[in-house]
Amino acid sequence: MSIEETYLEVGSAGAVEKQFYTYAEPPGEMILESGASLGPITIAYETWGELSAKRDNAVLVAHAFSGDSHAAGFYPDEPKDDKPGWWDSMIGPG
Repeated sequence: MSIEETYLEVGSAGAVEKQFYTYAEPPGEMILESGASLGPITIAYETWGELSAKRDNAVLVAHAFSGDSHAAGFYPDEPKDDKPGWWDSMIGPG
């Protein structure tokens, strides 16, 4: 049984791709009150499905449970990482 069949059988969010966003890249670092600068800051994130035309079907999951951005689904291009995301049973269609 393939990794896709395994996770789709149990209602997983499905295949996802880790993406990255970098904030405060030079020369746009964030200047703090102390005068120190902060940046660049790169965050990893995942998306599922498609954003609606009204842009009203997005949910931001901000958590303190782990430092891992893998929230749901599986990475089809990374067979060594065959574990579903930590909130796989709560994220997906519905």
